[in-house]
Amino acid sequence: MKYKIAICDDSGTDRQFVLNMVRAWASSAGHTVHIDDFPSAESFLFRYAEESDYDILLLDIEMGAMDGVTMAKELRKSNDTVQIIFITGYSDYISEGYEVAALHYLMKPVKEEKLRSVLDRAVEKITKNERVLHFEAGGEMVRVPIYQIRYADVLGNYVTVHARTDVTVKMTLGELEKQLDECFYRVGRSALVNLTQISRVTKTEIRLSDGTAIPLPRGAYEGVNRAIINMR
Repeated sequence: MKYKIAICDDSGTDRQFVLNMVRAWASSAGHTVHIDDFPSAESFLFRYAEESDYDILLLDIEMGAMDGVTMAKELRKSNDTVQIIFITGYSDYISEGYEVAALHYLMKPVKEEKLRSVLDRAVEKITKNERVLHFEAGGEMVRVPIYQIRYADVLGNYVTVHARTDVTVKMTLGELEKQLDECFYRVGRSALVNLTQISRVTKTEIRLSDGTAIPLPRGAYEGVNRAIINMR
């Protein structure tokens, strides 16, 4: 499979450094890649308006007029599948990655072994994004891509899957859980949450990026945060 990758960094030296490592990773892993590099967030968005088919974005946070986090938020308004990997010299921004479902943070100077590992994970997620579930609801078969599922909750004998279109089906939460992957976390007996959709976690609730609040059972706070850390 061919992957389209963008590298966005206002340092030409850093862009070339990362570009060379990405090429080496692709060669050793047997992947075909098309790589574009950009000196600013604005230059990337200008190209993106014409070519929105990027699979992976390696994005510096500290740039000029528009920083990387602001750019990622703009991107997420229309694209929830591109794998965003932040590159930064500071750890202060990590919490902001929740809002844009960043795959990982790489600290400068970027280490080749770590970059290769994160790119492997990005490819795995791209492959998983192609997976779909099929539900029979209302006398018809409904197709739901797994990556679109924000969360699922249960009421009686029915589970509602909250995606771009909500689907309610007669099944158990456990049956649904078996069809999902490690991006989903079981919150008590009543909900399954897509970890990539979480914007913040408090002692009493999980807040998703669309504003949905999911009650957090007592004692579940540490488990949710550990799952988020392990996923990243």
